[in-house]
Amino acid sequence: MKDLSKARNIGIFAHVDAGKTTTTERILKLTGKIHKIGEVHDGDATTDFMEQEQERGITIQSAATTCFWKDHRFNIIDTPGHVDFTIEVYRSLKVLDGGVGVFCGSGGVEPQSETNWRYANDSKVARIIYVNKLDRLGADFYRVVDQVKNVLGAKPLVMVLPIGTEADFVGVVDLLERKAYVWDDSGKPENFEVKEVPEDMKEKVDKYREELVETAIEQDDDVMERYLDGEEPDLATLKRCIRKGTIALSFFPTYCGSSFKNKGVQQILDAVVDYLPNPTEVPPQPEVDLEGNETGNFAIVDPEGPLRALAFKIMDDRFGSLTFTRIYSGKLTKGTAVLNTFTGKTERVGRMVEMHANDRTMIDEAEAGDIVALVGLKNVQTGHTLCDPKNPATLEPMVFPDPVISVAVVPKDKANGEKLGVALGKMIAEDPSFHASVDEESGETVLQGMGELHLDIKIDILRRTHGVSVEAGKPQVAYRETITQMVQDNYTHKKQTGGSGQFAKIEYTIEPLESGSGFEFESKVVGGNVPKEFIPSVEKGFKVMMDKGPLVGFPLLDVKVTLNDGGFHPVDSSQIAFETAAKAAFRQSMPKAGPQLLEPIMRVDVFVPEANVGDVIGDLNRRRGMIKSQDKGPTNIHIKAEAPLGEMFGYIGDLRSATSGRGQYTMEFSHYAPCPRNIVEQVKEEVKAREEAKR
Repeated sequence: MKDLSKARNIGIFAHVDAGKTTTTERILKLTGKIHKIGEVHDGDATTDFMEQEQERGITIQSAATTCFWKDHRFNIIDTPGHVDFTIEVYRSLKVLDGGVGVFCGSGGVEPQSETNWRYANDSKVARIIYVNKLDRLGADFYRVVDQVKNVLGAKPLVMVLPIGTEADFVGVVDLLERKAYVWDDSGKPENFEVKEVPEDMKEKVDKYREELVETAIEQDDDVMERYLDGEEPDLATLKRCIRKGTIALSFFPTYCGSSFKNKGVQQILDAVVDYLPNPTEVPPQPEVDLEGNETGNFAIVDPEGPLRALAFKIMDDRFGSLTFTRIYSGKLTKGTAVLNTFTGKTERVGRMVEMHANDRTMIDEAEAGDIVALVGLKNVQTGHTLCDPKNPATLEPMVFPDPVISVAVVPKDKANGEKLGVALGKMIAEDPSFHASVDEESGETVLQGMGELHLDIKIDILRRTHGVSVEAGKPQVAYRETITQMVQDNYTHKKQTGGSGQFAKIEYTIEPLESGSGFEFESKVVGGNVPKEFIPSVEKGFKVMMDKGPLVGFPLLDVKVTLNDGGFHPVDSSQIAFETAAKAAFRQSMPKAGPQLLEPIMRVDVFVPEANVGDVIGDLNRRRGMIKSQDKGPTNIHIKAEAPLGEMFGYIGDLRSATSGRGQYTMEFSHYAPCPRNIVEQVKEEVKAREEAKR
């Protein structure tokens, strides 16, 4: 049996360009997993193995790897930073026990850092903080620590202080040991000396060490009492207190360095061993029934327990489908059958592999606390639970956001049309935030995703990875509809032909709900005027029609239908009659309920040089953007705004023109809001033109 106290399942997450992948490369080099360091900007980083990642210098999909440090086994997941791929971060954090949040020393806490931090808080993942790129112009460790407090509302526990800044950054002072670690200019991580604290830093080191000790000992009343009596806690006691507080999310040990220059990464590895939890130290996963209600049971991390595993990522490669799985309880052996509680079917585990980016090592057995990839499972998707067929249970499933942007693609010929269906099936299994459907009227395939870059990369993967030639149309906004007024109405469905007829009468109320409520149905029928067995048919009829709103034909949101009364015929009434009545009632009443078009509003974060702020704000105002705040950073101004997605297509080109290529922005979905009347008319015209073009 493995010693789980020496296992760490960790993720590395951050904003775009904070240096996650570079940090992962340094960790793999230091732990002896790779012998040559690959650089992101050269396109040869180990965990960025997709062509699209190497060309663009960004991480698109999370990559898993295993390595060892000081007798401890690390399962590491390097996640993407770009906002269009946050789904990768969310599902990785869901199965990890600890994380390393990387922040740029000059950029600080950026918008995507906030989103990732929020996800980590939701998943209750213990974290350490690593302020990277301290060799960069404008880098300031102390400013980033303040931002962690003020922007993230988190409590950083400063563990090291930087020696020098920007080009003069040479090493760090370890506050616990009061020792300075100084690297030479060779760029080799092992070339450092342990020295005394520099004279000019002693006062600062004493101040920060005192803060560190006082925060740590709050975790243990006995140690605190002895400290107040003048007894200084020893190193082992302090580390024990820091570990306890880190796992309880009371604070976050904070380190700094420069991964690119190989300075300060060893301290991160030591901190993972010393302070992040092993699989037995995190709260066990709650088990739920098939309706999603908690049963009160938990998947306790125990190799002898019943099998409980969560599939958190599907990846297709040249060897077949890989299902990345976190085992919470029990053992998984090659050749055994597992039950997928979502489909109710059992599948045989053919092969199991331990991943190192896109290389793999075959294994015969894995147990609680491991992250492995299973090869060749047929019907398993992200979020499905795999368990012991004799002792079934479901783990809490994952919830994914709906796409906000779509684009139509058409295969160039029939052969590509056949390949397209197969390729999309694989891609949807890999990415739950990517959807595809076929427009029945035009025969076009419509792809839906989280942003322009997301869809751009999906089309690129279709063409290059799967070899499907497609023509892509213009991106389309995923508008929605809702209603603004309450309507009370009734409808009678009568149809008399030869043989038995159809009869159903319903009296109902349709009313708007609060934003985000979805569709609700309630029956207030008493006295059996509508027999119980027909009420689900009424709900189904209304629910089916919600896909096409009365105004332009976009899906309808936030509506409640109450069935008040009705009537039936002992012979002619049936489920189909009541479903048909509900559909006709929808068509009759929804136009009377004040239908309204909703557009997706995006949260936009723009970083621009001070000289260009006026032009950029003017451009955002022209795009119907609302400026929320402006904050001065060390090298630029950070503008926070909200703007309709429909106005933001092609924004990157205009931003670069206005700022001579120096502006950057990120954008993520915020909420749906009512469209102005002129936009409603414009959308109607566009939809009409598209439908005529299809004919």
